Amino acid sequence: MILRIASYNIHKSKGSDGRFDPSRVIDVINALSADVLALQEVDFRFRGRPAALPLDALREGCALEPVALNPTGPASLGWHGQTLLLRKGITLGALHHVALPGFEPRGALIADIDAGSGPMRLVGVHLGLRRTDRRSQLAHIRARLRDNEARPALIVGDFNEWSAAKGFEALHGFEMTTPGPSYPARAPFGRLDRMAFNAGISVLRTGVFDSHLARRASDHLPIWADLRLTA
Repeated sequence: MILRIASYNIHKSKGSDGRFDPSRVIDVINALSADVLALQEVDFRFRGRPAALPLDALREGCALEPVALNPTGPASLGWHGQTLLLRKGITLGALHHVALPGFEPRGALIADIDAGSGPMRLVGVHLGLRRTDRRSQLAHIRARLRDNEARPALIVGDFNEWSAAKGFEALHGFEMTTPGPSYPARAPFGRLDRMAFNAGISVLRTGVFDSHLARRASDHLPIWADLRLTA
């Protein structure tokens, strides 16, 4: 079975044109045709971290379903601004909210999912702005994955890393894939959005979803990968 995993930093539903428009974000999400989607910046940062992507609009207009999690605040959609969306029929097992070290508050979501071809572990991330923090955050995540080394695992999200080689030293046993330039959306050249996978996963195809609407809906373009479990 081929599974499409995607990641999208929605920039709090504020587009590259300065407009706040969650409906555009939902249209881009639907166009991705993903089975699993990791979202970043789904909440505003201040005043209780209210959702920047209204849950009602998401449930009514999106083909994917948001996972039930304990958000950062009562009005929030995500954990440290992140959430996961799943296609109907995908089973969600354990879901862990992981606080990450660093100067600024950051967190990761670790979800055990099964799409019918066996269990896998998905880690949604939005790493810090400083490389020192990012290295510590990846080391923390890697340590959390050691309890079941044989399980296929994928780390996906906004890594905030401009370098093609530096900053990933903690991810031993994982292979990095960078689908392409995804930032800034209007004229992308930065490869900030990435995925890292272990030996239990075979990545068949990757890409950056680029359309006229995607270039306006957020300051990032979404990335995607078609993969197959091999373990």
